[in-house]
Amino acid sequence: MRPGDRWTLAGGRWSRGGGDGAFTVTDPATGDPVGEVPVGTAVDVAAAVAAATRAAPGWAATAPAERGAALHAAARAIEEHADELAALVTAEMGKPAGDALGGVEAGIGTLRQYAELGPLHGGRSLQGGRSAADFMTREPLGIIAVITPWNDPVAIACGLIGAAVVTGNTVVHKPSERTPHTGALLTELIAGRLPAGVVDMVSGDGTTGEALAGHPDLDAVAHVGSTGAGRRIAALTAGTGAKALLENGGADPLIVDAGVDPGWAAGQAATGCFANAGQICTSVERIYVHESVSKEFVTALAARANALRTGPGRDPSTELGPLVDERHRTQVHEQVEKAVADGARLRAGGRIPEGPGSFYPATVLDGCTDHMAVMAEETFGPVAPVRAVGSFEEALAAANRSRYGLAATVLTRDMAHAQHAWRTLKAGTVKINAVFGGAPGGAATPRRDSGQGFGYGPELLDEMTAVKVVHLQTDVP
Repeated sequence: MRPGDRWTLAGGRWSRGGGDGAFTVTDPATGDPVGEVPVGTAVDVAAAVAAATRAAPGWAATAPAERGAALHAAARAIEEHADELAALVTAEMGKPAGDALGGVEAGIGTLRQYAELGPLHGGRSLQGGRSAADFMTREPLGIIAVITPWNDPVAIACGLIGAAVVTGNTVVHKPSERTPHTGALLTELIAGRLPAGVVDMVSGDGTTGEALAGHPDLDAVAHVGSTGAGRRIAALTAGTGAKALLENGGADPLIVDAGVDPGWAAGQAATGCFANAGQICTSVERIYVHESVSKEFVTALAARANALRTGPGRDPSTELGPLVDERHRTQVHEQVEKAVADGARLRAGGRIPEGPGSFYPATVLDGCTDHMAVMAEETFGPVAPVRAVGSFEEALAAANRSRYGLAATVLTRDMAHAQHAWRTLKAGTVKINAVFGGAPGGAATPRRDSGQGFGYGPELLDEMTAVKVVHLQTDVP
């Protein structure tokens, strides 16, 4: 684990930071303590922001190719410590070892992508009269707070920090209080390949995050996390004038059309609902299946849920690890219990196991209705709530009756239905016949309560910069 005096980074100098407050991070598989972490104070936040402010002019003036080279160096450093980072992810939030390493590798790939794209990122020119021209150039926003989540702490942080740094911004990173050891090591590896102050860090809980997001000297706050936290950040930035980039909660639907092989569809649903114990922003949160295949689909999905090997993430045979903590497990289980009380049928899982850790079984609920919280809210657990529908149109209408708009998936053999679906669904990402996947450079902007602004892809470089329009008149009398 990281040394106890390396929780705040300001201008290249590490310190313990924090006042009298501290919290303990526990291993969700065993309940054993991972380490104690100080709660960063407003003084720590101010020091980190001040360091980023001092470094900003020099970094903005650094040649784009040099910034890209520094990001490549950071990617190499992370690659050299990939196993250590993955082990920290598993220890802090329970992700199975292979998935944890995959998240680290995804972060490395993202840094390398931005290292190449950053130097090519530019504006455009407009021809005026014969003696005049306009051009639009992109400049760094300035000081960006990057507040990252626990469910994929390396990949997401690499994306946001990488895009911010390569476009000439300086960063203050606040990792989740559930994965602070991972965040501290990652920040150390990135910041160590950059000039002092370009990447800084504060550790802490929600009070630390609020102090950072509301700091008056920030130019932007980039946040991936819950809708509640995103709303609070939006309110804070509305008061300071900082830009808010938010990817928040979702209740992503999966539509299973008539004519689809129910066994194959169940495999897709199992991946979408149970990967990372359902703790992915774009996990499948509700399923609408055509009544002609619903019985076979639910039976196959329940069989897959029951067959998953549950255990600690460090066991290479584990397919379903624990939830991040017992508090979160309680919230997931309460949604399941309420759905059953309201008439849903439990087809698999749904019971808290005995023993240590915050494990929760892969759970399948049949006969759900849209008013149930397990369908309407973000469960963020290994739960597959299913509702049978009489038509494809009914499924589309139900999928759109949500205040979220992050992603949606459609499984269909009818390409006319596929075309109609992606045009109709109110989501930033629509996936046809695959719950996960997509091109490495893909990006989408979440809608409604799921957030605002592009995440990932070349478009994130646009979000991290501001456009300046210059009119150049050449004929001076």
